[in-house]
Amino acid sequence: MQMEPLYRQYRQEVYCYLLGLTRDPLLAEDLTSETFLGALASLARFGGGSSIRTWLFSIARNKWYDHLRRKRPAVPLDELAAVYLDGPDLAEHAYQCQLAERLRQLLEAEPERARRVVGMRMEGYSYPEIAARLGISEGSARVIDHRTRKKLRDTLEKEGLLYE
Repeated sequence: MQMEPLYRQYRQEVYCYLLGLTRDPLLAEDLTSETFLGALASLARFGGGSSIRTWLFSIARNKWYDHLRRKRPAVPLDELAAVYLDGPDLAEHAYQCQLAERLRQLLEAEPERARRVVGMRMEGYSYPEIAARLGISEGSARVIDHRTRKKLRDTLEKEGLLYE
């Protein structure tokens, strides 16, 4: 088993998980790196008793715990209460991060023209502006955008990442 494909496949998920725990993008990035270094060091010992994803998340969680142990001195009670009370926000943030990453993956699999139309719409371009820039009719820009968005939405709903 090679580490590079695992890194490419799971890096964003591990980062989002750690970002939800840490609420600190730089720390989450550091812990993500430590997670994959730890995984590389123990790759030979991975027995396959769980999925790779579960194994990586266990390593990430342990890296987070290690960080907390090193940092243990004086976390004010009100700060702990705020983290506890904001718990659902952490889950929501992790969900949004996962949704954005999956949407990016799905969009990358679409034809170039569809990617450009949807990307330009997301950036705020109007259909006439898109049509002029891409050399297509305004109607084509609308149809491409509508069909691509519907396809993306349907896929995300089937995968359980979007709810009607």
